[in-house]
Amino acid sequence: MSTAYDKVKLARAKGRPTGTRYIRGIFTDFIELHGDRCFADDTAIVAGVARLQGDPVTVIAIEKGMDLKEKVYRNFGAPNPEGYRKALRLMKQAEKFRRPVICFVDTAGAVCGIGAEERGQGQAIAMNLMEMMTLKTPILTIFIGEGGSGGALALSVADEVWMLENAFYSVISPESCANILWRDPKRAQEASEDLKLTSDNMRRLGVVEHVFSEKGLGGGELYGTLKNEMINFVCGKMALPVETLLQQRYERFRRFGAAEG
Repeated sequence: MSTAYDKVKLARAKGRPTGTRYIRGIFTDFIELHGDRCFADDTAIVAGVARLQGDPVTVIAIEKGMDLKEKVYRNFGAPNPEGYRKALRLMKQAEKFRRPVICFVDTAGAVCGIGAEERGQGQAIAMNLMEMMTLKTPILTIFIGEGGSGGALALSVADEVWMLENAFYSVISPESCANILWRDPKRAQEASEDLKLTSDNMRRLGVVEHVFSEKGLGGGELYGTLKNEMINFVCGKMALPVETLLQQRYERFRRFGAAEG
């Protein structure tokens, strides 16, 4: 039986498909849009407009890169504030044209550095959380690998959150947690169990709605399954009055942490 830390290692595994692979496998006519209109374009977040079964959607993906050269170009999937501002700009555009928003999350966390802090990293993440809660169009987020801290949460205030079975979602990395609690990053396996970060735990706690098998990972079978489920999600949510959509989103988050029984 695999442990929580085994799943962490699988989520980080070399060769695991990244965000742009899902975009190519699921959508057609993808047009990438760039820049936050404030500072720069962030290559760690790929975003644009595409078609899902012929209908327009806005797609936003945190991209880690596959080989070393691409990983460096993508900053290893660690977004800067301009990446989150780009994502929000496209979300607001989607709201204007009533396009559903579909996000793919795979990040160890947002950039933690002097430059990012000077440009308002915390504020950029907080603004996404606030704006997504009341965005007047459906939002779906899918965890395809790592889901680290606020860097992942900034794209996860959604009507539904899905996960692949070996993805994880956590307030902190297991290594950092172990280092803070026990001053020993080698206890990451123990921290992984305590953090309850696996897809099974997330579903049991009501944080995610669906967990998908990784059978056929990187191939057409998984992309096809996700595509069909996305179409059902979009059709169902787009049929709702905006007021109902927002109320259901609000209630979803209000249920988090509710006492059982």
